[in-house]
Amino acid sequence: MVIDPTTIPVAQLQGYLQAAVAPRPIAFASTVDRDGHVNLSPFSFFNVFSANPPILVFSPARRVTNGTTKHTLQNVLEVPEVVINIVNFALVEQASLASTEYEKGVDEFVKTGLTAAPSTTIRPPRVAESPVSFECTVEQVIALGDQGGAGNLVVCKVQRVHIQEQYLNEKGQLDTTRLDLVARMGANWYCRANGDALFEIPKPLVTKGIGVDQLPEHARNSAILTGNNLARMGNLEHLPTPEQRAEALALLQQKGIATLQGAARVNAIHTLAQDCLLRGQTELALAVVCSE
Repeated sequence: MVIDPTTIPVAQLQGYLQAAVAPRPIAFASTVDRDGHVNLSPFSFFNVFSANPPILVFSPARRVTNGTTKHTLQNVLEVPEVVINIVNFALVEQASLASTEYEKGVDEFVKTGLTAAPSTTIRPPRVAESPVSFECTVEQVIALGDQGGAGNLVVCKVQRVHIQEQYLNEKGQLDTTRLDLVARMGANWYCRANGDALFEIPKPLVTKGIGVDQLPEHARNSAILTGNNLARMGNLEHLPTPEQRAEALALLQQKGIATLQGAARVNAIHTLAQDCLLRGQTELALAVVCSE
């Protein structure tokens, strides 16, 4: 299916965008208007864009139904300050409740039962229950259109960071497993960054991987090894050493694979390599596929 965005209703296009571009972190934004009225609302068009200077950007879009703007956008135009509170599983239902279209002047802190804690550098309060909160000044608001569904990029400079210490590890770093963050998917769906949903991939920032192209052709064309399997081995810095090849050959003999012939042997090698990868033995997996 190929879609021309100009030929379908905006609501339908928004559904495709939000389902495909996901998961998205949630900016739980607290703001005030010129009269000091507090507003609290979640936005999933959000991310971090710079560390020096520290810049976060979120986008309160115009309502698709009638093109009107939301209280958060109106507030940051009047008082260019915002606290971006991070949402974890413990407060996700309250964050969702805050997205209710309450009348202007209604305090969502009261409606959701969340605690408004004073900020140290700006006027809007922060959510005391949030694991991490960013006090920000609004550097710029960029309107992307004036019709329903048009975004408004709120460019925020972080002035202070508040972190609940229970979410830090012994090194003083934020612990992903403790944070238990949530993210928005399409429609009413969310996802939770916890348990089996979390996995690690070594990042090739300092090292230079050999690349998938250096793997044997039979491995690249395997019906068993996946693209992820190949990339994990391609992330290694060098081909197997003689000692690693010897270890792999010994393993093939131990598993009874060394005596196999043809496709049965190749498939068994690929299955064994995949098992090694699942156990975190990447170098052994590469040596196994290079043994053929």
